[in-house]
Amino acid sequence: MRPRVRRATVRPGAAPETNADCILRGAALPRCVRIVPSRGTLIATEHRFAGMTAPHTLPRSMWATLALLTLGWGLNWPMIKMALTGVPVWTFRALCVAAGAVGMFLIARLSGLRIAVPEGQWPGMLLTAFFNVTLWNIFIAYGVHLLPSGRSAILAYTMPLWVVLLSALFLHERITVRRLLGLTLGMGGMGLLIGGEFVGSRSSPAGALFVVSAALSWAVGTVLMKRFPISLPTTSFTAWQLLLGGAPIMVGALGVDWGTWRPLTLKPAIGLGYNMIVGFVICHWAWFQIAKGAPAGVASLSTLMIPVVGVFSGMLVLGERPGWEEYAALVLVILALATVVVPPRPVRR
Repeated sequence: MRPRVRRATVRPGAAPETNADCILRGAALPRCVRIVPSRGTLIATEHRFAGMTAPHTLPRSMWATLALLTLGWGLNWPMIKMALTGVPVWTFRALCVAAGAVGMFLIARLSGLRIAVPEGQWPGMLLTAFFNVTLWNIFIAYGVHLLPSGRSAILAYTMPLWVVLLSALFLHERITVRRLLGLTLGMGGMGLLIGGEFVGSRSSPAGALFVVSAALSWAVGTVLMKRFPISLPTTSFTAWQLLLGGAPIMVGALGVDWGTWRPLTLKPAIGLGYNMIVGFVICHWAWFQIAKGAPAGVASLSTLMIPVVGVFSGMLVLGERPGWEEYAALVLVILALATVVVPPRPVRR
């Protein structure tokens, strides 16, 4: 692939931007910088590679992963509700994270991937697992138990708002016009769906608080993944996240749910099985693949389609009927998704 080269003068003693600097500040295209001495100055030769995806958008190679994640986690919302009709909250989440951890470690092992966590990276691994897995799973399970699944999905996906703000504060990611537009469109769609239902959620303020807290914890975890990167393949990283973040949940299940277990009927069993295999093995792998491969703001905004799928799958599984708000929100969220998935036109020079 032939690079396009542009020459720019850099002040003596000034360090040129690295690839990481370009990503953090939101450069229009990935680039490599080579320094050439020239008459007392440094000449930065910039290589922009044609065909490479701009960091403001989701890479094309991740589009299929995003589709899988959207459908898998979208349908998961009514499945959580079904499972919780017959399985206690802590036990339900303990079984899910255990299945996810075993499945991901098995995949990593069979694939010959490196599993050992590099020395010095354990603190970052533990911290991200606490927010990504422990807090998220407990908060969201209690929230879905107390609220309708569709409303829970909408509230949970206020997460991109928190990620965009936190990544701007702590990762120095620029809030570009495209991200701001995507955020505005996506939140507008969610606002339409939430509408009058948000007033109804006052009948269970604790449920709404649990779901919003889950969204905030997920956002913090996403930003921490960028702040403390772990040098592991995505599969191995996901396995450790589920194991470490799930350990407190497993202990809690023994203490909180002891003596409340009952034989499963068909619907809770289907919901539990779906969560264990699809929600916690396939979809967790897909999410961490996207979160590690794209800027935090782009990764979070790219998930905005999931709550719409969650609302419509709740209608399908639980017998609800869509109104004009659901269709209008679907259009807005698709447009929001386009702002981070469809790359901008290259600038002609």
